[in-house]
Order: sequence, then structure tokens, then C-alpha cells
Amino acid sequence: MLKRFVDVRDEEVGAVLGAFVYFFTLMCGYAILRPIRNEMGTAGDVKHLPWLFTVTFVVMLLAVPAFSALVARYPRRVVVPRVYRFFLVNLLAFFVLLKWGVAKESVARAFYVWLSVYNLFVVSIFWSFMADVFASDQGKRLFGFIAAGGTTGMIAGPFLVGRLAEPVGPVNLILLSAVMLEVSAQCVRRLGHWARDVQHQPATREGPVGGGMLAGLRLLVTSPFLLALGLQVLLYAATSTFLYYQEVQLVASMAKDAAARTAAFADIDFWVQVLTLALQTLVTGRVISRLGLGVAMAVAPVLTLVGFGVLAFAPVLAVLIAVKSLRGASHYALERPSREILFTTVDREARYKSKSFIDTVVYRGSDTLSAWLQGGLTALGLGMTGLSLAAVPVAALWLAVALYLARQQRTRTAEAVPQTTLSGGTTA
Repeated sequence: MLKRFVDVRDEEVGAVLGAFVYFFTLMCGYAILRPIRNEMGTAGDVKHLPWLFTVTFVVMLLAVPAFSALVARYPRRVVVPRVYRFFLVNLLAFFVLLKWGVAKESVARAFYVWLSVYNLFVVSIFWSFMADVFASDQGKRLFGFIAAGGTTGMIAGPFLVGRLAEPVGPVNLILLSAVMLEVSAQCVRRLGHWARDVQHQPATREGPVGGGMLAGLRLLVTSPFLLALGLQVLLYAATSTFLYYQEVQLVASMAKDAAARTAAFADIDFWVQVLTLALQTLVTGRVISRLGLGVAMAVAPVLTLVGFGVLAFAPVLAVLIAVKSLRGASHYALERPSREILFTTVDREARYKSKSFIDTVVYRGSDTLSAWLQGGLTALGLGMTGLSLAAVPVAALWLAVALYLARQQRTRTAEAVPQTTLSGGTTA
């Protein structure tokens, strides 16, 4: 039945389903926490604290070297579950503090920052692990379906919250999220066994990565390929911030009250998730396998470029919903899985250390810079049309970087084939 939708081999079915469940529970647990954070935002007044982006960025700067130190000393089967259980303990601590009603405003602010760090960190670790377990050719076929597990989780999480929040209580749902996180940790163990017993990965792939705690940053600044990957993430995050500003402005100007604004935001998110799920299950693997990474990675920046151009001349809510839905779906279904495939061609140190730095510090750094830049441009008198036009060259640069990375991936994969043939190993 799975083969009707995914180009999967018999020996891969268990691992693919396990990875799907892994990502589903990870993102479902996050999606359960997000409404709780938004509700607490009122108590902590977090939406009106402009320094929150900066605080999150600083926390990322501290967390990434700590994670690098762990992967340098311990094998992945130890590090990944323990990191997840560290976050699980954090969740239980927040549960206790919220149950006791301790310093509500401070806890709300801390939870807002914590969840911003948690989301990027656990997803980055997930994809690092996927790139370590699956080979490059497998990623092209399977990562789209695996990514659909996360999208399904993002749909299931709010569904569960909507039906359980009143009878169970919002704070008690934190325990459900903790259970989801423990299931994710168990999936890591099972996938590790599959990689060893079926994929026949050597013991060195299980061992510590080695190197120093700042090696991720060193590798990033000395590798043109990794620098381009970092720039790609930075440009995506920058265009996301600009588009979010357009969204807030349009919804605020066209929706008459808080309920209408909430419904508008929910409609946008719903269509992004639905389109993403359809593309991930039916399109992603086929596009990447048949048309290549260049096409898959170009779709999101092209839609972004065209979308900002249209928004500049037609800044209306219907256009924004169409642009954000198509852009978001193409990013999560095509561009993001393609980016993760790129990490199958780098060594393990870059895969765990540089990737975590890119996915967390670079991403949140771009958020921070873009937010301040957008505020500065607005203060100078640029309206929605001006901001849309300012984002067009950013999207064009994003497209150029995506095409460069696709060419580099072809070159790196071709260079790895002779070595793979001589060693009898995999291409990852």
C-alpha cells in the first residue's frame, strides 16, 4: 500500500514508517505546546517584548556549542535520546511551575523563549539523524514522505488541543507532549538498530563525531558549500519575516475584531499544512528523483519572488493567503527535504555540528536582523508596497544560492561514487 505513493524498497519500509512516526510525534508534541504558549503570551505580555528575538538568539549561541560538545564525546544512540529527555525534563519542570502558579509572567516569558529554541533544535537534530541513517539516493526518494509525518503531526496537534483543552485543562496537555517526546526518543533507538542490521552501517557511524565544541562554526566559515547552506537558511528566514509583517498588517487592517483575526490566521495555517501534506505524500519524492534538486529547491524562492512582486501591486488578503500557502507548501514539501538531502553529502561532524548551528543560530539570527531591519524601513516611511519590493532581490538571491547548491550536490555525489565503489559502502 505504501509503495503506491512512495518509491520505497522492501527493506526500507519499517525504517520509513519508523521515521514517519518519529517526526509525527516530535511535531505533534510541539503543535500541542504552541497554543499553550500563545495563551500564556497574554499573561506574560510576550508579544510586546521586542528583545525576545535577541534573547532567543543568545540562548541558541549557548546551546549549540553544548550540543557540539556532546556529539564530540558520545555516540548518536546516546546523544539524541538524551537531548530529547533533557527537553522532556524541562517540560515537566514547566508543568510543575504552571500548576503551582509560580511567577506566571516570568514563566510565560521563559516558556516562550524555551519553545522557540526547542522547536528549531529538536527538528535540526531529527534531520541530522535522518541524514546519518539514510544514504543520499534514499533521501531523494523517501525524505518527502518522512517530512509528511511532521506535517501530519502539525495538523493532529491542534486537533487534539481543541478537543482536550477544556475537559483536561491546557496545562495538563504538557504531559501529553512529554509522552510524544519519549516516543520520539524510542524511535531513535529502533532506527539505529535498523541502520546497523539492515543498512549495514559500520560501527564508526555510530560512534562519537569527535572534534571541538566550536567545530561547527569553524567548518561553516571554511567551507563554501556550508556557507551557501547557511546563506540559504538566512535568506529563507529573512523573506519569512517580511512576509509575516505583510500578513499581520493585512489581517489587522481587514479583520474587524480579535475573533476574525484569529480565524484568518488559522485559515492561512490550515491551507499551508493541507497543501504541504498533499505535496509531500504525492509529489516530493517524484520531483526530486526525476527532475532533480535544482528544480525542487527553485520552486519556493521563485514563488516568493513572484509573490512579493504581486503583493507590491495588489496588497490584499486573498493574494497573501495564496502566496503564503503556495510558498509554505513548496518550502516544507520540496525545498526543506532537498536541503536535508544536501547534508547527506557532508561528513558527520558537519552533519551534526554545522547543521545545528545553521538551523538554530543562523535562523534565529536572521529573524532578529530581519525584524530590526523591517522596523527600520517602516520608520523611514516604507509602506507595504515598498517592503514587498525590497524583498524581491532577497528572494532572487535565495534562488541563485539554491541553484548553486544543487550544482554542488551533483558534483559532490559524482565524486563520491568512485570512492563508494572501492570501499563497498554507501554514498552518504
